[in-house]
Amino acid sequence: MTKLTYVNAINAALRALNGEEIENKVEVAEKLVALGQSLEKRNASKSGKPTKKQAENGNVKAEILKVLTTEGQKCGEIAEKVGISGQKCSALLTQLVNTEQVEKYTEKRVTYFKLRG
Repeated sequence: MTKLTYVNAINAALRALNGEEIENKVEVAEKLVALGQSLEKRNASKSGKPTKKQAENGNVKAEILKVLTTEGQKCGEIAEKVGISGQKCSALLTQLVNTEQVEKYTEKRVTYFKLRG
């Protein structure tokens, strides 16, 4: 018999959900319970407060939002106005696009960003 790892237990549970008969149901259940407890313990130990870098980036995102208008601007222009690198600006703009605060569009192979609305 192979060692019952978390992966093996999850795979066995998935097979059982698909109607297959599995061996060692009790061991599989115990392993899955242990996994659940481990994940709960890990999540409970995580702090809900943002890291120093996340807090700094939040401030920079606020600056980016102040600089943006309803007319499109290129990432480099925004970065220059805010005083950050183009790479950092691009990463933060992507986050703002993902949270639907900023709209991204492309014209003639040039990407522009503008406020949603």
